[in-house]
Amino acid sequence: MGAAGLADRLDAARAGALVGREPERAVLDLMLSGAAHAPLVAYLHGPGGIGKSSLVRYAARQAELAGRRVVHVDARFLDADPRRLEEAAAPACAEPGAVLLIDTFEQCQPLETWLRETFLLRLADQAIVVVAGRTAPDAEWSLDPGWAQLFTALPVRPLDPAESDALLAARGVPAEQRGAFVAFAGGSPLALSLAASVPPAAPGAPWYPTGDTLTTLVERLVGDLPSALHRRALEVVAQAYVTREPLLRAVLGDEDTSTVFPWLRQLPYIEVTPEGLHPHDAVRATLEADLRWRDPERYDDIRARISLAGMEAVRSATADDALLRIAEWMFLFRDQDGPDNLYNYRTHPHIEDTPLRPDDVPALLRMAEEAEGPASAAAVAHWLRRQPDAFRVHRYTGSTTPASFMAILRLDTPLPEDRAEDPVIAAVWDLVEAAAPLGPGEHLGIRRFAVQPGGGQRPSPLMELISRRTLAEEMRIPGRAVTFTVFEDADLWGRYLAKAGVPEVAAVDVGGLRQHVFGRDWRRQTVEQWVQNWARTAVTPLATWPATASTNGPGDQLPRASDQLPRAAFEKGVLEALRTWHTPREFATSVLLHSHLVTPGSPNPTADLRDAITTALDAIQTDPAGVKAHKALTAAYISASRPHKAAARRLGVPYGTYRRHLALAKERLIEQLLRQPATRSTSTAPRSIPEE
Repeated sequence: MGAAGLADRLDAARAGALVGREPERAVLDLMLSGAAHAPLVAYLHGPGGIGKSSLVRYAARQAELAGRRVVHVDARFLDADPRRLEEAAAPACAEPGAVLLIDTFEQCQPLETWLRETFLLRLADQAIVVVAGRTAPDAEWSLDPGWAQLFTALPVRPLDPAESDALLAARGVPAEQRGAFVAFAGGSPLALSLAASVPPAAPGAPWYPTGDTLTTLVERLVGDLPSALHRRALEVVAQAYVTREPLLRAVLGDEDTSTVFPWLRQLPYIEVTPEGLHPHDAVRATLEADLRWRDPERYDDIRARISLAGMEAVRSATADDALLRIAEWMFLFRDQDGPDNLYNYRTHPHIEDTPLRPDDVPALLRMAEEAEGPASAAAVAHWLRRQPDAFRVHRYTGSTTPASFMAILRLDTPLPEDRAEDPVIAAVWDLVEAAAPLGPGEHLGIRRFAVQPGGGQRPSPLMELISRRTLAEEMRIPGRAVTFTVFEDADLWGRYLAKAGVPEVAAVDVGGLRQHVFGRDWRRQTVEQWVQNWARTAVTPLATWPATASTNGPGDQLPRASDQLPRAAFEKGVLEALRTWHTPREFATSVLLHSHLVTPGSPNPTADLRDAITTALDAIQTDPAGVKAHKALTAAYISASRPHKAAARRLGVPYGTYRRHLALAKERLIEQLLRQPATRSTSTAPRSIPEE
């Protein structure tokens, strides 16, 4: 009695925990009713943890309540042996109206043809079959005219947010904690249940999956993998919005791509779409969180590689497709803390980004005056005459009326008429001439206007498209030395832009409206370096303008920092200083002695430079990757001058790992030195770092 009572209570509890799944349950109920038009075989399929077994248990309970014999077969114990399946399912061949349930069928998938063409034909009269597996059924079930009438495939989809919330409520999770669980789980009942079992450490504290939770999820959702290469491929798929062969090739290499891409297409938790491969949300979230917890260095490396590959995809795309490629690139930054998620990967098919048409001009001038005033409209009119091709106009699909507009100006020479007609451009040229003069063949770009109905530059689908076009132009246009972008609301946008290494460099009054200018010098950090660093969670973006942010008065320029060497010369100087660290005569000729790292007039400039470099080297140890990078660079150059392979042996790491650590160290050291103020030193002897 006790055991039977326990079984009944267990079944009831499981039935009560099943949320959603109304379409699937309706089909199973129809089959159990014995209706003439009901299918006789249902095939449930979907990734691990999606709830297939819960539906199998539902079918078993409903069958028992209807008085039918239930024959439950777990394919994990069959070893793909048809004799064992035949033996386990034999009662369904002898008892009319039996319900045969075959769970985890992916474990004996090779038996699918035999099951369809041989075994199921032996079932007793009015028997029905429910098969559940990760792999979708083969096409023969539907192609055969007989089975097409008796068979139905039931893909088991993720729970929607409301259903996910209901599952958590049934598990007793407080309402205020459910949002984080739902966002992580991606509709996977398994992920939701595991998350619910590990609540936040304290009321109100943010929830993160624990290492044990992630390990269990990876095992249950993904299962065993053929090799480390296949795991790396999945780690790429988990980070990228969509994975196509060129992206996988850029991260893994040509040979690896040809091996794993076909394998990825066959996985039950990977959706094959016209865009490419998309993983199930729960698998994506789990793999991403697991890698970040388990190996943060590789996590950052994969993100950086995907970001660089995304930039190359933007560059190779047409002008129209570039916005789609930018949206895919933005997916990497979907969790960034920006104004209403500036880096948003959503598409907006109801809005078209188009070139300027001649009959747009009156509407643009009217829109500019309504949003920003007559002075701004006058500046728009000037640039419509000077650079009409710089304008992009947004329209709602099916309409010719402009809904918003922007302009990205290209300037290589400061013209008097530009200064006179546009005070923002006048201030920008003053900044460039004072702090970052253009060289031969160089030009500046400025996203000068971003106008939408109602004024202001609040986050919206229109502003998202403006941001995408701006980023696409940054990546695509060669020869651009410096760029600027203009916003009215510095409080809304300034903090986020500063995080991206784009500080405010000027504030200008235009007809009573304060315009804030944010600047970037690409000669201090290339686009390639920026897209990689921005993707690394542990790297602080370089403030890529030689100035300290300030907005003290209308139209005031910002005070500029010490004169900077060109970026390429500075980087070369840092590497040369490391190489000559133990050869004082060569070190004393370093080009860095003429940089901001050395105080003008210092009695011992080489000591100042050594102090600046060692201080910056110490400062890169902000995370485990930085500590490893510090050790690699110190072993290679500072503590003693030794061959790289010898340095790797001393550190006890493979040579390839050592090279990655060393490359990261050089990159971080350069960025740190570029941010570092001039060093004032009273040292009279070179400083060295002790042998570790």
